[in-house]
Amino acid sequence: MKSVRLLLPFVLLFSSVVFGQDHPTVTAQPNTVYVGADGKYEAAPDTAQIQFSVSVQEDTSQAAFQRASKNVDQVREVMRANGIDPKSANIGFLSVQPVYDYRNPKQKLIGYRVTTDVTLKLKDFSKVAPVTQQLADANVSETQTLNYTLENMDEAKGRAVEDAYRRAHSSAEIIARASGRTLGEMSYASVDTFENPRIVMPRMARPMAMAAAAATPAPTEEFTPQGVTVTAHVNAVFNLK
Repeated sequence: MKSVRLLLPFVLLFSSVVFGQDHPTVTAQPNTVYVGADGKYEAAPDTAQIQFSVSVQEDTSQAAFQRASKNVDQVREVMRANGIDPKSANIGFLSVQPVYDYRNPKQKLIGYRVTTDVTLKLKDFSKVAPVTQQLADANVSETQTLNYTLENMDEAKGRAVEDAYRRAHSSAEIIARASGRTLGEMSYASVDTFENPRIVMPRMARPMAMAAAAATPAPTEEFTPQGVTVTAHVNAVFNLK
């Protein structure tokens, strides 16, 4: 998506509208060319993020806490078995909620639910398959979500900006050449960068009854993690000679 404005002494103007992005307003001066261009860079992810929740319900809050603690202990055992320090996992929240039977006019209290969510980030992708499998076999969570992310974004953003600038500069050179002018130095530039979000559906944990099945490749094995695409938009003003 490109927008080009050319201002010559006789005021010749080319323009187009860039949709979906807000860019600073630039007052182009005579003998300048104003261009805008998009660039992108697809980087390999550097982090595997596993998210799951532990949610249990018992008759009393104490019993619910004890069962939740037991399930979380199983999570710690899975992590230690794979050489992962349990301290590297993050807990987002812990909630204790009374559970009522709303079909009863008096809203009878029938128990308590304890819920917490856990996020585990792995740099070693070879551990993804065994960790997700063992968590499913432990049956401590109804769902697991696996997502590949890029935490070191600086280099990817820089590559995307470089690509956008090359495109903008190329467009400016074409306009200058077509008008019989020579492209001069850049006098102004603005940059916007974006990371394309991805929606990841949760993966259901396998029941414990299936844990005894023959060892089969995990769903993630032999596949390449999806790349993270970073895009950039560059607006630039070049002088014309």
